[in-house]
Amino acid sequence: MRDCLNHRAGFDRVLMTVAATFLTVSASSALAQDQARSSAAELAIEAAIPRPEPANVPPPTAADIKLDTTATVQDSSKETARESIKADAAPAPDKVETKPSDVATTPAPEAPKSETAKTEPANIEPAKTEPAKADTATVAPAAPTAPAAAAAPATEPVKAASNVPAADQPVADKLKDIIGAKTSRHFDRKNERAAVEKFYGARDFAPVWTQGGALTAAAKGVIARLKDAASDGLNPADYPVPDFAAATTPDALADAELKLTASMFDYARQAQSGRMHWSQVSGDILYPEHPVDPNEVLAKVTTATDASAALDSYNPPHKLYKDLKAKLAELRGQGNGPVIEIAEGPKLKYTPAGKKQAEIVVDDPRVPQLRAKLGITENASDTRYDAAVAEAVRKFQSGAEMKPTGILDDKTVKALNTPKRDKQIDTVLVNMERWRWLPRDLGAPSLGDAYVILNIPDYTLKVMQRGQQVWTTRVVTGKPGQHATPLLTETMKYITVNPTWNVPPSIVYNEYLPALQQDPTVLQRMGLKLEQNRDGSVHISQPPGEANALGRIRFNFPNKFLVYQHDTPDKNLFAKEDRAFSHGCMRVQNPDQYASVLLNITMPNEKYTPERVRSMYGKSEIDLKFPTPIPVNITYQTAFVDDAGKLQFRKDVYGRDATMLNILKNNRGKDLEAVVAHSQPSYSRPATTLPSGVAVANNGGGFGSSGPNFFERLFGAPATTQPPAPVGRRPQRVFTR
Repeated sequence: MRDCLNHRAGFDRVLMTVAATFLTVSASSALAQDQARSSAAELAIEAAIPRPEPANVPPPTAADIKLDTTATVQDSSKETARESIKADAAPAPDKVETKPSDVATTPAPEAPKSETAKTEPANIEPAKTEPAKADTATVAPAAPTAPAAAAAPATEPVKAASNVPAADQPVADKLKDIIGAKTSRHFDRKNERAAVEKFYGARDFAPVWTQGGALTAAAKGVIARLKDAASDGLNPADYPVPDFAAATTPDALADAELKLTASMFDYARQAQSGRMHWSQVSGDILYPEHPVDPNEVLAKVTTATDASAALDSYNPPHKLYKDLKAKLAELRGQGNGPVIEIAEGPKLKYTPAGKKQAEIVVDDPRVPQLRAKLGITENASDTRYDAAVAEAVRKFQSGAEMKPTGILDDKTVKALNTPKRDKQIDTVLVNMERWRWLPRDLGAPSLGDAYVILNIPDYTLKVMQRGQQVWTTRVVTGKPGQHATPLLTETMKYITVNPTWNVPPSIVYNEYLPALQQDPTVLQRMGLKLEQNRDGSVHISQPPGEANALGRIRFNFPNKFLVYQHDTPDKNLFAKEDRAFSHGCMRVQNPDQYASVLLNITMPNEKYTPERVRSMYGKSEIDLKFPTPIPVNITYQTAFVDDAGKLQFRKDVYGRDATMLNILKNNRGKDLEAVVAHSQPSYSRPATTLPSGVAVANNGGGFGSSGPNFFERLFGAPATTQPPAPVGRRPQRVFTR
């Protein structure tokens, strides 16, 4: 079979060779006849007539396109003679691609080419392949014009995408050079530099803050917001505004452009997340991160109708923050306008009328500014230093720890013009800073934005829904120092009625075990149960009941700090003004009411009441799980505006204000936004030798190892992440947000 196939293949090759020879001879004969009958005039006519192109067209070359372009503009005798010489010297394939190809593709403009064709045969011998040129032109060079037309505009879209006005092109060129450099003196953060490269690259590096050297509306809005940073409790010096008026060269304008962009980034980032990261203050603070996206900042601010408002939107949206901002303006005496400065001048004193003298009222042009500074709204433009003004000055002096004389002297003027030294203003500033750490959405949207907010220095807890207070109660919080209640945001997932108190390891090893050395029966008398595992570790718990340290209800929001809210059998502490007495957990005054409020928010159809909750009290734990968790926000507000609109101040019980003020004032130039990683506590319990006489519930028959850790015993699930360390631990490392 294989031999038959081989013979047939050889036969096929013979047939193909014969056919090819026949076609070649026929074509040569036809060409010879065509040459014999073709005169110079006939050749010219044929060259001018378009011919249909075959489907199988060879690909064009760059030489084809160049010759075609030249052929379409030849109309002088000098150029015709030059082309004749080229035709004689060039090989046949090059001669094939001249005039006829253009005639075949664009016949209309080829009239001059026809005239040229008429003169060419006079200089070319008939034996040359000029007739073949016309014939071949219909086969080979017809295609070049189509690809050439497609290839030529390939660079056009790049030019069309560049909309940089001529006046801004020099600045754009400088911006391109600066942004394209390997190192940047304007942007230290990689994500901000990447955003700048992307943003300016997309606009061909055209400046966004200037047009023709003049400031744009967006630039004016950004500059206005940066200069007014003090109204939001920020320092305008941290967001320098370049002098565009002095920038008269492309280099200076490009530099000013990027400096303003960098200041805008700094403002947006710190307005949203704070000038200092919360980990700089303490190891017992944990709020969710919400950093800004520099790409979004550039897009939002540069396309906004009001760039100032767009940049301002990165400040906290919470009502309590905005209330503090308004009070800050009042304390500074500036309202919604610029900071009011009282000029130096003569001493102003008001003398009331006496038995032997008339009232003395001094007139001074500074008094209207003084009235505005001190919040006196009556007779705002009055220039008289009267009794009302003198009394306001006296109150200011008292609050500033000055002698309250009511006399406006140089010392008082200086105090009025340096509000950063005022204790109340400093307190408001650090509280505004702490609001930046909190989540932008405090509540659960599906529950009408419901959330719990606890203020440690005020010792109060509030339940909020739809922007309104639903319920409030007094609380007891942690003692200052190692037992301070942590600041955090978590979600409450369930309530436990009749909880077991699993004693925290810190209390077990620091308090109860030392107490056992003194009195082996102390735990029994307290109603506590001690278990010792085979590895020697100890676990202490208290069963549910009326005397349980957690009372009748525990409110669970699993967190790294192992704290929760709960009832307490010691109700007397709620009557005290200062209530920092616990080991870190928060005791609630009216837990049955609190439970019913939360249950009705998460399960409104169940119609829970305090009586229904109390009916569950007994000896067995009952978990009431929430279908939708409720956010819990534990805050530290030493300054806040109450429901009556009055600014309230509370004692800095944990020293957080003092720590933050010290960081802000004494760490200028440092990266306060860096995250400090504090060392982590361990859940493990070391082996312990118990003194004789101690009652052990399981008598050593417990877990082979240390058993479930405290988090697992408390919340019923393993901790997903390591908890932060308590205050005072040395930080292990620092990394940037």
